[in-house]
Amino acid sequence: MRKVSAAVSLFVFWVLLSGYFTPFLLTAGALSAIAVVAVARRLEVVDPEGHPVDFSGSALRYWPWLGVEIVKSAWDVSKIIVHPKLPISPALVRVKNTQVSALGRVVYANSITLTPGTVTIVAGRDEFLVHALTRAGAESLAEGDMDRRVTRFEGAQ
Repeated sequence: MRKVSAAVSLFVFWVLLSGYFTPFLLTAGALSAIAVVAVARRLEVVDPEGHPVDFSGSALRYWPWLGVEIVKSAWDVSKIIVHPKLPISPALVRVKNTQVSALGRVVYANSITLTPGTVTIVAGRDEFLVHALTRAGAESLAEGDMDRRVTRFEGAQ
């Protein structure tokens, strides 16, 4: 399943980049994608972490939510920047993580860092040290909504 998904992904990427839809070029693109996956399989580089098809369904729910959170945080940070008094209240907070896999912890740590106003400084096995631009941002993160969503994303709950 992983190899078929990798070949389809490569072919779709090739079609998007080429923009040509002639039968010959589509066939050449499909054969090239299959050849690349065959070579990658022979080299043993197609692994569960490199192409995690297990997360495909949950990713379609998580990524839009994360996109909305990024936009909301960007708006909040923008308001702080243009405010005449620059009302920041930097805070370091330890945030528990409940992910069971290394990939889940990486997704959580990167999601925190992608959200404007927060940066994951230290990523430990069961907690992260996070710098937040405001105390409200730190408290929002400590509530654990993102942690629960990432744990659901990785399929642990």
